[in-house]
Amino acid sequence: MADYSFEDFKRIIERLRAKDGCPWDREQTHESLRQAMLEECYEAIDALDRKDIPNLREELGDILLQVVMHSVIAEEAGEFTMDDVISDISRKMVYRHPHVFGNGTASTADQVLENWEELKKKEKAEQSVSEGLLRVARALPANVRAEKVQKKAAKAGMEFESTEQVLGKVKEELAELEEARDQGNLEQIEEEYGDLMFSMINLSRFLRINAENSLTKATDKFINRFVSVERLAAAEGRKTDEMSAAELDALWERVK
Repeated sequence: MADYSFEDFKRIIERLRAKDGCPWDREQTHESLRQAMLEECYEAIDALDRKDIPNLREELGDILLQVVMHSVIAEEAGEFTMDDVISDISRKMVYRHPHVFGNGTASTADQVLENWEELKKKEKAEQSVSEGLLRVARALPANVRAEKVQKKAAKAGMEFESTEQVLGKVKEELAELEEARDQGNLEQIEEEYGDLMFSMINLSRFLRINAENSLTKATDKFINRFVSVERLAAAEGRKTDEMSAAELDALWERVK
């Protein structure tokens, strides 16, 4: 049996925020907690990726702390309450699952997602595709935001017809980046680099892979290989920062 209930936890946060509570907790605002909310979500995802269930349990608790803290701060300011948060998300889940709570139909996960997006548009009273694009959160990781924007645009008909067309666009953007580099215009280089990255996200969609996961795996692979290179160098009584590029390349090839 659990030692504490959700209501117990909420009372703990309220006590910490009280005048005679914790000085740090009393100082927190929606804005000051922004980074903590982001970091806790990433740490929960990391626990998921590592299949570390005990750690996932802990990280979900940290996310819940953020949710309740924001709700208590909002209640103090007369903005909304924890009950409002729970009521809103409950109403949303019922509304967006008419195949469960209403007369809608959806026999596959894809149909559920299609219905979800349509209901979301009605819920947000979106009158145009542009409104949907503008609502994609800017705080999302750039890769994730680009993919969401592209998917919304694709449903409106703005989509390449084949992977070959996307590859052609990638090559075109790479050529434009090289041209900008040759001209030495830093602002243009940044713009063309962004266009190239955007095209690469498009390519990932056509290849049916997750760009964020692919980059994460590539980074992990680099780290693992570098660790092996450093170990090889140490076994020879050397340090990587004292070796030439050619020597490092030789060790890198041995690791590969």
